[in-house]
Amino acid sequence: MNQDTICALATASGVGAIGVIRVSGNQAFELVSKIFEGKDLTQEKSHTVHYGYIVDKIEENPTNHQLTTINHQPSTEIIDEVMVAVFRAPRTFTAEDSVEISFHGSPHIAKKILEVLIKNGCRMAKAGEFTMRAFMNGRIDLSQAESIADLIASDNEASRKVALNQLKGGISQEISLLRTDLLNFTSLIELELDFAEEDVEFADRSALNQLLDKIEIKLTSLIDSFQYGNAIKNGTAVAIIGKPNAGKSTLLNTLLKEERAIVSNIAGTTRDTIEEVLHIKGHAFRLIDTAGLRETADEIEAIGVQKAKEKVEQAEVLVYLADASQTDYSEDFEMLKSLVRKDLKLIVCLTQTDKVEAKVEIEAKQFEKIQQNFEKEIDFPFVFIPISAKENQNVQDLKDELSAFVESLKSEGDQVVITNQRHYESLRKSLQAVQQVKEAVYSQITTELLAYELRNALEALGEISGEFTNDEVLGNIFSKFCIGK
Repeated sequence: MNQDTICALATASGVGAIGVIRVSGNQAFELVSKIFEGKDLTQEKSHTVHYGYIVDKIEENPTNHQLTTINHQPSTEIIDEVMVAVFRAPRTFTAEDSVEISFHGSPHIAKKILEVLIKNGCRMAKAGEFTMRAFMNGRIDLSQAESIADLIASDNEASRKVALNQLKGGISQEISLLRTDLLNFTSLIELELDFAEEDVEFADRSALNQLLDKIEIKLTSLIDSFQYGNAIKNGTAVAIIGKPNAGKSTLLNTLLKEERAIVSNIAGTTRDTIEEVLHIKGHAFRLIDTAGLRETADEIEAIGVQKAKEKVEQAEVLVYLADASQTDYSEDFEMLKSLVRKDLKLIVCLTQTDKVEAKVEIEAKQFEKIQQNFEKEIDFPFVFIPISAKENQNVQDLKDELSAFVESLKSEGDQVVITNQRHYESLRKSLQAVQQVKEAVYSQITTELLAYELRNALEALGEISGEFTNDEVLGNIFSKFCIGK
């Protein structure tokens, strides 16, 4: 257990009604009691709250008659009226003795309290040090520690639910079950090494193969969930593309329900990309409004067109807008052919349908004919939606299609979703190790080499929970946390 006692502001910086400072370590009660006028915290029960004052004891200075008392005792300065919560180990977040000081939410008061704590023996916590201590003291495993950062950073309902499930040990439980079964077989293989001269087999190779198949299926399923997990954690990138004046900025404004982009009849108004986040049914979408695609002599507009193409390469969904009032779509066909790729979701929106003056039945046939032309020219699957962003017609259909795309990434039946890049890489490494074990069993290699491959697989699985890791990995993970967490 760590010997020093750390402190940090746990609430967001800035003015607020209440602020909270956390203190954790072996001497948490003794050090806070030095600056707390109220009850003796060292004698109080765990999970109790106490009223009092945080004070700064100022040592006497004979040259300063205003601070010198008759008994030559230190003078005290009241910093704030507070509530102090006491939490005794191991029933705390860090599994250490902990104190939380609730004060009036002034940044100046927070600074003063921290200064007094440090003066009396505390140390300012490093980024993520409270969570690091929770991990080092066995309170949580590494995947749960990372889920805390994900939970704090969650900005939509889906990412919150996934992070909370991981915090409850969702990934750890899945991996632990697989690892325990594999560990049992590894122990039997290791036992065979002790009886190598006896030429006996303690581990049933056929049963080992069945277990390896089971682990391979589960690991593959978890790896496949990363595409969905990445979408709900980081949002789905949606590039809005089309020729100038196709209605891209109007659509962006309609989706966001605010005048975010300038709308003009002048072609080439949008010179740079505009990115905003839209939440649909608990999922985040990063909408990217781009410059109109066309050949141009304007140097600035040309840069915007190039940026638009780069954004398409980074996007997971391409919403291509084609003006319903035009008669020739050959340029649109050529642009689409140059932009699509096999891992891209394509939605073709026929825009500004309010400009088409026709009866409903004629209009429907007209739109159907345009769709057929796109299908004929573009050898690529797409969804076709006629819309009028100006009149807000069929815009909901587009939103439903975006939401359905994210939901389609989800694997059926799986409650655990991988959202962390480190977990994803560790799972891929684990899958490779398991496949090497399968190959080893199939090839009937020596028991020593089989034991070696099994240990590699166990170590790869253990990297996710932190059973096998190193200081460099830990430092990189916890450095991304905020101070106070």
